[in-house]
Amino acid sequence: MVRLCIFVAALLIAAPAFAAPNSAANGMVVVVPNRDIGRGETIGESDLAYGTIPASTVFTGIATSVDQLKGMEARRMLRANEVVRTDDVRHPIVVQKGAIVTMTFEAPGVTLTASGRAMGEGGVGDTITVQNPASFRMISGVVTGPGSVKSTMAATPAASTPRNNSLALAH
Repeated sequence: MVRLCIFVAALLIAAPAFAAPNSAANGMVVVVPNRDIGRGETIGESDLAYGTIPASTVFTGIATSVDQLKGMEARRMLRANEVVRTDDVRHPIVVQKGAIVTMTFEAPGVTLTASGRAMGEGGVGDTITVQNPASFRMISGVVTGPGSVKSTMAATPAASTPRNNSLALAH
């Protein structure tokens, strides 16, 4: 009987250690900066810590893992110990708007490359539009590295070059 009482007492003492960290009573575990991070700074693992927020203040898009923020660039000033939304960060910019980039299009047995002008900025994995300077066609592609874009779809005619294929009828 004494053993049973000691066992029950040990369970009662250890119970808080086994409580779910994401339960409504304790709040939600999120990632927060442990220092102020300026706009444009790249976020390192040492810049982040875990914090808990009340369950009543939880909203979508909150970063809950260090991997979601590590290596990303801050879009705005991130204050120490404040919640970070995934929209507050982006991949570091490796292609600037207006830069000349190498476009690559791959099909089975064929790889085509051409130069183009980036119509927007982007980081690795971001989709940007590239203009072919010879045909003025706009091509959508994924940034694969500095100055490099891989085409994701066929080229489309530029909006500024309408085509009129109708015949004029004489009156």
